[in-house]
Amino acid sequence: MNARRLEAVRQKLKALQLDGLLVVFIPHVRYLTNFSGSNGLVLITSRQQLFLTDGRYTAQSRDEVKGYRRVITGRNLFQELKQRIRIPSGFRFGIDQMHITVAEMESLRHLFPKAKFVPADTLVDSFASVKLESEIDRICKAISISERVFYGLLSVIKEGVSELDVAAEIVYQHRKHGAEAEAFEPIVASGERGALPHARASSKKIRKGELVTIDFGCRVSGYHSDLTRTVAVGRISTERRRIYNVVRDAQQRALDESRDRMKGKELDAIARRYIRDHKLGKFFTHSLGHGLGLQVHESPRISAISEDILVPGNVITIEPGVYVPGIGGVRIEDDVAILKGGHELLSTIPKDLITL
Repeated sequence: MNARRLEAVRQKLKALQLDGLLVVFIPHVRYLTNFSGSNGLVLITSRQQLFLTDGRYTAQSRDEVKGYRRVITGRNLFQELKQRIRIPSGFRFGIDQMHITVAEMESLRHLFPKAKFVPADTLVDSFASVKLESEIDRICKAISISERVFYGLLSVIKEGVSELDVAAEIVYQHRKHGAEAEAFEPIVASGERGALPHARASSKKIRKGELVTIDFGCRVSGYHSDLTRTVAVGRISTERRRIYNVVRDAQQRALDESRDRMKGKELDAIARRYIRDHKLGKFFTHSLGHGLGLQVHESPRISAISEDILVPGNVITIEPGVYVPGIGGVRIEDDVAILKGGHELLSTIPKDLITL
């Protein structure tokens, strides 16, 4: 796999008239090398591919990183790179400026004063956003674990249980069932707090008559799941049920229309239009979804302004939500693989309202 990716990167470098690609963003380092540690650097040129890390990862990198010249150092990785390569005047480094700090950029310019640093933010993204079958399999394993956790939560979520208790159970059960990490801090928002799209779990206790929104995911072999469901505790009001049904139906319409060659904004518009037609448009305050893979949020973007075009191999989330102050919120999220002419729904939890 690394050989194919290296060749694709080199072809892209040539097309962009770049002499090399410098990668420090760890998810991209992992994509290119399979390295799962927390500190690494990759340089790819037309003639060589270099991987640098520190002594903590000597054995790990030997097992994981194949096809690269591997360098283990006790020095700063940029300083080690300076010692390992000769850079001619005018050498054009492609860099991902979205994932490099100001301090790192200043260090690079100091160490390589005769080089030029050219933004290449989408170079690795353009490859990583198109998943191989093996990558989709890893996402599906993460989804399977998260879905198993969700069904276990149905006996935990009840009147008197705090949001923090539910969040702690999610984290524990993910690890118990084989996840290597959380995809992100779980969101558990009950009652009026459900009107906060990214509410952190609090000490608030769940009450009867409330909706509870749970947004959660895990990581397996570097790849992520990302799911959201909203459940009811006891009998809920007619308005809350109406909101739930609108969000569910908007999401289903977007799912049904998901296919390659669509722009992100076209898919977003399908759900947004339906919610707006039901007089709830001003309460849908975020984008419809995003790419999913080695990052929880990656390309393509599915928003009202996104010009990203869906292609076969993209894995995306579809997650409309409505958040009404004083009433609460509803969000429903599934993970979807884009196919030629259609899609495959990767997550399987039913979307009809579950009442506990």
